[in-house]
Amino acid sequence: MDNNKIRVGITHGDTNGIGYEVIIKALGDPAMCELCTPIIYGSQRIATFYRKGIDLESPLKFNIISSAADADPDGVNLVEVLGKDANVDPGVESKEAGEYAFISLEWAVADLKDGLIDVLVTAPIDKKTIQSDKFNFPGHTEYLEASFGEGKKPLMILFNDHVRVALVTTHLPIAQIPAAITKDAILEKLRIFNTTLKRDFNINAPRIAVLALNPHAGEHGLLGKEEDEVIIPAISEARDEKIIAFGPYPADGFFGSELYSYFDGVLAMYHDQGLAPFKTIAMTSGVNFTAGLPYVRTSPDHGTGFDIAGKNKANADSMREAIYNAIDIFRNRARYDEMYSNTLRRQYFDKSNDNVVLDLTKDEETD
Repeated sequence: MDNNKIRVGITHGDTNGIGYEVIIKALGDPAMCELCTPIIYGSQRIATFYRKGIDLESPLKFNIISSAADADPDGVNLVEVLGKDANVDPGVESKEAGEYAFISLEWAVADLKDGLIDVLVTAPIDKKTIQSDKFNFPGHTEYLEASFGEGKKPLMILFNDHVRVALVTTHLPIAQIPAAITKDAILEKLRIFNTTLKRDFNINAPRIAVLALNPHAGEHGLLGKEEDEVIIPAISEARDEKIIAFGPYPADGFFGSELYSYFDGVLAMYHDQGLAPFKTIAMTSGVNFTAGLPYVRTSPDHGTGFDIAGKNKANADSMREAIYNAIDIFRNRARYDEMYSNTLRRQYFDKSNDNVVLDLTKDEETD
């Protein structure tokens, strides 16, 4: 028994969607428990309901617990958060299922902050039915920022083995996007992206492509001025900070020509600009990662799938990749932080006196 396994907290999302199906299928591989300790925040009754309709090569048993502190390091654990009377109605949008989704999320976030789990993986929610006095956010990203951001700003990144796409704006109506595209906003996201590529993805000198806002990158102002007045100045300032950024690139040609393969990350201006081509490229392997926050959170890159809920049709690859990558990011971050926690001060000899060695502190650095 390995008590040092990474403890992966998993929320069940909307209980009438495909959340339980992809969780059960992903955890149905016995090798998963060799890599981590899964802890589902959910309902034994609902989990059992969905498990009966799924064909698994090996039977999946849940270790039912009342606290993550009691998790079996070598088993699939389920913290009962709803009680024995929980209802389920596959494929139906309901306020009740939205409440269940929030209870699971709230409980998991509390345990993450208390150190009872190491990383968080969230199944899809219905952004409408989850709304309440306690959850008044466009999505997970904004809720997590408010819950444990500690003043830090999040960055939504969708990635797989071939491409990483980050967003300047996330869940905004199209009409509000131009006003939100400012030099400061782009520069802030570039800084976070650059840091997370180094810290979380183990890339030493990341190259970041920045997409344009307007068609054909504005055609020198003919189709919009944001490129010349906002995006290019932001890229220039980022380069002054030694961030390796290029652009702005017209989004259509950039993805169509597979130019993304030459970069470690792509910064898109808005949600669909980046995620529509990403999901076409990634197919079922995509992962959503909330970068920039003190804790690691990933999720599948798909929605609730109400149309196929309860029909044993959901593909679990994205959930499986979300779990694997949460583990990888957690380890990368720990190694990076350890590596840079006790860095030596830079020293140099005073040319006027070869016997004197001076410390070059951060306040004295000139390069």
